[in-house]
Amino acid sequence: MAGEIVGLLLAAGQGRRFGGDKLLHPLPDGMPIAVAAARQLREACPRVIAVLRPEQRELAGLLQTAGLETVFCAAAVDGMGHSLAAGVAASADAEGWIVALADMPFVQPDTLRRVVAAISGGAALVAPVCAGRRGHPVGFAARWRDELLGLVGDEGARAILVAHKAELLAIETDDAGCLRDVDTRADLPA
Repeated sequence: MAGEIVGLLLAAGQGRRFGGDKLLHPLPDGMPIAVAAARQLREACPRVIAVLRPEQRELAGLLQTAGLETVFCAAAVDGMGHSLAAGVAASADAEGWIVALADMPFVQPDTLRRVVAAISGGAALVAPVCAGRRGHPVGFAARWRDELLGLVGDEGARAILVAHKAELLAIETDDAGCLRDVDTRADLPA
């Protein structure tokens, strides 16, 4: 549907530092990390697309059950930029995108809703800021479509954010979850 803000859940990372498929690893409540992140994003965006590697069939099934569309990106092994471009290509008529990471299940729904509202309200670029640090998710207005479609490599959209930092609307929050990802087992709650 045209005119909507689409959530993009980037879930194609390799999880090398974790020592296994971290996105399927259960949190203390038993929910896989990526499914928890997906559910949070779905509370803010009616349409969410998860971008995965082709071999991630089990995770794709879980995310589809959680109400997400899935897109497989073989080039994801070459970096996050490819995944992000694939997600944008699958929703090219969107009015904007909220880019969330599947290894960040602790972002609060209110933070996600505030980023969506800012993009819906006309902001060009949006990110939450907690304790002076920029966090996730990051919102992009439709005007960045061509730049997002052209992304390659592992920098994601960082170049856009750096080149246009004056246009970035920082949403102050006390949600430390916007800074907290799961890279290693030590990052999991006890």
